[in-house]
Amino acid sequence: MTFAKDIKRWLCGVSNAWADEVRSTFKDEGVLIFFILVPLLYPLLYSWIYTNEVVREVPVAVVDMSHSAASREFARRLDASPDVRVAYHCNNLAEGKDLVGRQEAFGVLYFPADFQTDLARMQQSRVSVFCDMGFMLYYKAIYQSVTAVAGDMNAAIQIERAGNWTAREDEITTKPLDFDEVQIFNSTGGYGNFIIPGVLMLIIQQTLLLGVGMSAATARERFLKRTGKQTDGQTSFLKQANGSAGKQDEGSPIVMMLGRALCYFMIYAVMSAYVALIVPRMFSFTSLLHPADTFWFMLPFVLSCIFFSMTISCAVRYRENVILLVVFTSVPLLFISGVSWPQSAIPAFWQWMSALFPSTFGVRGFVRMNTMGALLGDVCVEYVALWLQALVYFVTACLAYRWRARKLRIKS
Repeated sequence: MTFAKDIKRWLCGVSNAWADEVRSTFKDEGVLIFFILVPLLYPLLYSWIYTNEVVREVPVAVVDMSHSAASREFARRLDASPDVRVAYHCNNLAEGKDLVGRQEAFGVLYFPADFQTDLARMQQSRVSVFCDMGFMLYYKAIYQSVTAVAGDMNAAIQIERAGNWTAREDEITTKPLDFDEVQIFNSTGGYGNFIIPGVLMLIIQQTLLLGVGMSAATARERFLKRTGKQTDGQTSFLKQANGSAGKQDEGSPIVMMLGRALCYFMIYAVMSAYVALIVPRMFSFTSLLHPADTFWFMLPFVLSCIFFSMTISCAVRYRENVILLVVFTSVPLLFISGVSWPQSAIPAFWQWMSALFPSTFGVRGFVRMNTMGALLGDVCVEYVALWLQALVYFVTACLAYRWRARKLRIKS
């Protein structure tokens, strides 16, 4: 009978803490923005920016010192390609470099004076390409387009001088070793399909960290404003929560923590489904997710993010602090996750550091499931790591809340 009463009292404490956190969340405009508005709109903004996937019509300058039919034909074919546009014709290389310096062009195509003369003499001729390496996508578009045009003109010259009789002989002459280029996992070759899945997972973690940290700091500031005392922020927050739960025994910090975590989980169960399932399909990004596997993968990821955020929130004193923390860590976390920079090229120290953050394993696992069509068994390393993180950060959150409660009893 006593056990049943304890269970009932424990459930009542959790439900009261959950209700208090729900009310405070929907009354705080800042927390509501980070919990609802940012997860709804930020993925749309990011996806909309990268919806074109690849750059088109990159302006280049042509410096034609040859003034020959071959150089003009090369420039016409380059201008006809979808990725590059011949925007300027310059008299010398210095003018082309000046256009690149003013960002009016992002590359220079240079034909030497003996370009067609060497071809007529059956000697190798050269075309020089100068690209602005400050913009990697522009460099890729210009370099690949020039290479493709040079390959086509090389094939035409080979056929002209081979003296073949049939089209099959021409084909063998220009391409004795044939191959098919197949882009796997990113069929469009676009930047959006490459980077957006990882960014979506990072948004879930960072917005949770912002909202939870701001909620804890807000409670501290309200307590200080009401009492006028310089007490610790989490201590004041625990005092409020313990008061709402009706007691300040040893179990109340954990009860309060579970109630808050339940509130966050209910909100982010919906937000995670929206971010992971709906946003990629709205912009026609590659999405090979299996619903059941996605659910079981997102469950430990969201839980680990919640308990990680609650642990970090114990160190947040003011509302602005958590914003600075998230802004500072967002880009490094994306890099060390292994999605924008190869995981094998990341130094060992940063690989170990990356294991502290749920976004690392969440990004890696979700990218493989979303882009490569992996099943849950194929990402078992990331899946187990997320469950371990959820367990570890649950324990650290419990310890942090109990420590704050103990400080409260000492001060009182």
